[in-house]
Amino acid sequence: KDFGSRKAFHGKIETVRCFESNPMVKKTLGEPGEGRVLVVDGGGSTRVAILGDMLAGMASDNNWAGVIVNGCIRDSSVINTLDIGVKAMGTHPVKSLKDFIGDRGIKVAFAGVEFIPGHWVYADADGVIVSERELTLSSKL
Repeated sequence: KDFGSRKAFHGKIETVRCFESNPMVKKTLGEPGEGRVLVVDGGGSTRVAILGDMLAGMASDNNWAGVIVNGCIRDSSVINTLDIGVKAMGTHPVKSLKDFIGDRGIKVAFAGVEFIPGHWVYADADGVIVSERELTLSSKL
């Protein structure tokens, strides 16, 4: 599902792997995004939200182009007003745990796609594609 006011976004991939605990997501989005996209492998959990309005706002403020979550988000009505693109499996009202830091900068794979840090991801309403290098776009994403 699509969230945030950017319905299409792209950028260099940064990755986090975590399960129902988001401290590494917070740490990463607190850094300058430089137009990158954070891909979060939350293990596909639908029991908690990995991203909420505070972290999405931080991502927008720090110039992240988007966040792709293999899991759920919360505060979707607020996130939909932010200048950020977000793709997630759905929503859940419960906050994530904070007891597992998570891994960063590693290859993650879900939904039949491998996301490798430093490669590029392109997302719009129709889905997601990845490329080893930046693509020349005929229309602005």
